[in-house]
Amino acid sequence: MTFTVTDAQRAGGRACLRLAGELDMSTAPQLNAAIDRLVADGERYLLIDLTELTFCDSTGIAAFVRGDNRASADGGWLRVTGAGGRVARVLQVTGLAEVLRYDADTPEPASPFRP
Repeated sequence: MTFTVTDAQRAGGRACLRLAGELDMSTAPQLNAAIDRLVADGERYLLIDLTELTFCDSTGIAAFVRGDNRASADGGWLRVTGAGGRVARVLQVTGLAEVLRYDADTPEPASPFRP
C-alpha cells in the first residue's frame, strides 16, 4: 500500500494536508517532513484530512502529536478530520480525538478552520 501527503490548500496562514494510504513507521517521516516544511514556511494552523487514510499505527499517532506540538510552539494548532473505520477508532481509543478536536466531517475548502 502506498502513502501520500498532498497539500490541499493554503489560505490566511492555514494549511490543509490530505493523507492517503497507510501511516506507519515507514511513512510517518513523510508526514513529519510535510509538517516541518509547512511550519518553516510560517503556517501555524494545520488541518489534516484523514478521509483516505486506511491505517494508522502508534508512529502515526506520534506524528500527529509532534505536529501539534510544533504548531503550538508558534501559537498555532493541528487538527484532524475525516477519519473513518479503524483510523477513527484509533483516534478515539488513544484519546487523541479529544486532544486534536477531531471532527468527522471534512470542511469544504471555503469554510473557515476551527481554532
